[in-house]
Amino acid sequence: MDRSLNVYGEPLEPCSAAPLTGFYRNGCCDTGPEDRGSHTVCAVMTAEFLAFSKYVGNDLSTPRPEFRFPGLKPGDRWCLCASRFLQAHEEGCAPKVNLRATHERALDIVPLEVLEAYRTEV
Repeated sequence: MDRSLNVYGEPLEPCSAAPLTGFYRNGCCDTGPEDRGSHTVCAVMTAEFLAFSKYVGNDLSTPRPEFRFPGLKPGDRWCLCASRFLQAHEEGCAPKVNLRATHERALDIVPLEVLEAYRTEV
């Protein structure tokens, strides 16, 4: 894996160690060729977004111990697929985003102006 950069071209900051997130489960929204979903957006979960995600077929709130997945709750930080974030934005229920922990490859799918509209300092 190359040195990962965030949307500002700076070193990528960690997203979350509790729960442990990232495609590689290293706490960062790193990506690579294996990550077909582009899990690159470091988002802060909300009840509204979790309900939306479940409605569109990706239940992030139910624990799945067989996959070592604790289930998410509002306030948790998680590396979302960039396309799911964009879909939530278009539906009016996108969560806040930590841009310093969002991988630059998210910009392949989500314009920076859209991400910045949801910016939060976590």
